[in-house]
Amino acid sequence: MATTNDHPDEQAAQDPIKLIGIRDSALSLDEVFLAVGDDAAGGTALFVGTVRNHDGGADVDELGYSCHPSAEAEMRRVAEKVTAEFPVRALAAVHRVGDLRVGDLAVVVAVSCPHRGEAFEACRKLIDDLKHEVPIWKHQKFSDGTEEWVGAC
Repeated sequence: MATTNDHPDEQAAQDPIKLIGIRDSALSLDEVFLAVGDDAAGGTALFVGTVRNHDGGADVDELGYSCHPSAEAEMRRVAEKVTAEFPVRALAAVHRVGDLRVGDLAVVVAVSCPHRGEAFEACRKLIDDLKHEVPIWKHQKFSDGTEEWVGAC
């Protein structure tokens, strides 16, 4: 779906993947946003996934993320697919692992493209594919004493 245009800056950047990471510390919106800054981008889309206080009708007390050792490489593979499909100028994605509290940032992804529509679509594809394809698991503990593991993000 990459757009073709007479202006060379309308094309995808040479190396658009600027930041990929799995972190065991707090995530930074500023770090991700700054990583995707590009003078040729007219649109930047940013998605922030936060820990909510409920899931499936149950109150969540605690939550932890863990991942397979290949998770970061899988994130890069997903990012490469997105940059092949869209005219991405810059892309960044980070996911947190470890114990998180309600309100903490769990994942932050951003994409900049020549136009806003492309940026929105590429960012949506990036987060959706990360959620479905990257081996990251969520362990939720509920107020009623039950718990569950949820596969991939």
